[in-house]
Formats: sequence, structure tokens, C-alpha cells
Amino acid sequence: MTLNADLIRARCAEIEDSVVRLERFKPLTREEFLADQDGLDIACYRLLVAIEAALALCYHVTAKRLHKVPEDYAGCFGTLHEAGLLSPDLTTRLQQMARFRNLLVHMYWKIDYGQVHEVIRTHLDDLRAFRTVISQML
Repeated sequence: MTLNADLIRARCAEIEDSVVRLERFKPLTREEFLADQDGLDIACYRLLVAIEAALALCYHVTAKRLHKVPEDYAGCFGTLHEAGLLSPDLTTRLQQMARFRNLLVHMYWKIDYGQVHEVIRTHLDDLRAFRTVISQML
């Protein structure tokens, strides 16, 4: 089946928009980041939007190109790896991001904002790399 180019472009744009907005937090020290409650809320929301967009892309590609429906979010990225579409390293990092999404959504009272800061400082490029891989399928 054919990929939906409009859906892919829209989800890729959501990833890029969120990553751009998250980059403003990168230069902050952990202490500066943790001291700004409004910033924490924005960061968590934008991270969630970017991860959700990546997951939507993952499920779209697995359904349309691979004719599979993964059992869980982390497994979706594994399915793309098994099909040769993602490198092992990027797959592992995206699977960790999918698990982190679950913490943001289901256990928000236990969010480790220091971990949010670390994800922003070290893993935004993973979302961009994924966006690039998927957009090249068009």
C-alpha cells in the first residue's frame, strides 16, 4: 500500500517544530532547567508531541509498507529495524524514547525532570534522524 504523503509531512513537521522549540532548553544547566516550572511543562509537552508524531509515523510505515501491526510502541521501532529501515543504535534510542513517552503520559506524578533535561540535551537529534529516514521514503 502507498504511504500517505500528507500524513508523513505533517508528522515530520510536528517533530521538527517540537525539536526547534525544545532546543531553547539545551543550553540551560540542570539547575536552571529544574527551576522553571512553566519551562518544565512546555518541555514535557513538546517532547510528548515529538515522540507521539514519531510513533504515528512508525505505525503508518509498518502498516502500509510492512503490513504489520506491532504490539507496543517500542516494538514498532524494532519492526522498522528488522525491515532494514533503521540502524540498530537509532532503534535502541527510539525504543527508549517510546518507553519514556509512557512515563510522560501515564506516570506524570513521577516524572524525573532531570531525565527530561538529559533527553533534551542528548536525544533530540534521534528524533530528527528518524524524521529524515521516514521523509526519504516519499
